Amino acid sequence: MRILIVSDAWSPQVNGVVTSLQALISELRGLGHQVKLLSPADFRALPCPSYPEIRLVWDLWRVGSAIRAFQPDCVHLATEGPLGWAARRWLSKRGLAFSSSIHTRFPEYVHSRWSWIPLSWGYAFLRAFHRPSQAVLVTTERMRDEFAGWGFKRLVLWCKGVDTQLFQPSLTAPNLAEPVFLYVGRIAPEKNVEAFLALDLPGEQRVVGDGPQREALQAAYPQVQFLGYQHGQALAKAFQNASVLVFPSRTDTYGLVMLEALACGTPVAAFPVAGPLDVLQAGVSGVLDEDLRAACLAAMALDRGRCAELAARQSWRASALEFLTQQPLIDGDVCMPAQLSRRAADREQVLT
Repeated sequence: MRILIVSDAWSPQVNGVVTSLQALISELRGLGHQVKLLSPADFRALPCPSYPEIRLVWDLWRVGSAIRAFQPDCVHLATEGPLGWAARRWLSKRGLAFSSSIHTRFPEYVHSRWSWIPLSWGYAFLRAFHRPSQAVLVTTERMRDEFAGWGFKRLVLWCKGVDTQLFQPSLTAPNLAEPVFLYVGRIAPEKNVEAFLALDLPGEQRVVGDGPQREALQAAYPQVQFLGYQHGQALAKAFQNASVLVFPSRTDTYGLVMLEALACGTPVAAFPVAGPLDVLQAGVSGVLDEDLRAACLAAMALDRGRCAELAARQSWRASALEFLTQQPLIDGDVCMPAQLSRRAADREQVLT
């Protein structure tokens, strides 16, 4: 099957959305599908003010011709940015079906930066984007219930996974003279990083990641080690060498870094909010408490082997197969093998 994924989020961005899409594309290709990603790398794009990692496409008139050139069997819109909107308009104008996904709590993120913008405006924006989608993919049942309460329709589950070949416990236990508390992720207001940095904790505090708040927070907390982005084995080693991953966000829809930490045997401390409540097994793989310091200290006592065992149950292959079952064909048919044999002949006519 020919699958087109449209995403405003892609390398050099480092976040859960990009990680999820990279894993999904790899697994889909491994299953024998032809997958094309439309991202800012395929167009002329300018850096977003205050967040240069994010590239904003401006030659959006080329999106339609790119879709037509690939001749997809199905299209998935992964983000609600300029590329996503351009593809949505082109497909909707022609009555073509597509799926979409919600990866972030966009209204909360906007509100955290500009508090005068009410949440209801942000959710109205999201509803408008996803309204014509034949399947709106969300990560957890909690998300599905929450977004249904905001008036979203056709919500379906698409669970995420973890790369257990990369993220796995160290062959030797971490040799830590004193505890290490680790944060991994963007250093941005919506991540609530300062709630971690301001804690009075024994041992060391380390931050892996970057973002618009890094310079200010690094100056404010000179005792904290800011290590920048880490990738591959270096990132896995950062998890393995930590006593606890601290996840201070109150707005994440999921939090893939928690799964990656658990796969390395590192327990998690977090607030008892959506995301951690969906990923963690309280008292086994993590400690959830409104007192984040108390959660950090208690998490050190959890069984690292049990953490890794729980994370190993969630593979990206299972996630990709679930993704496939949610995809409508571009002409509106159900995605079934019987339809695919005639798609090659019909594709060009459908997309004109």
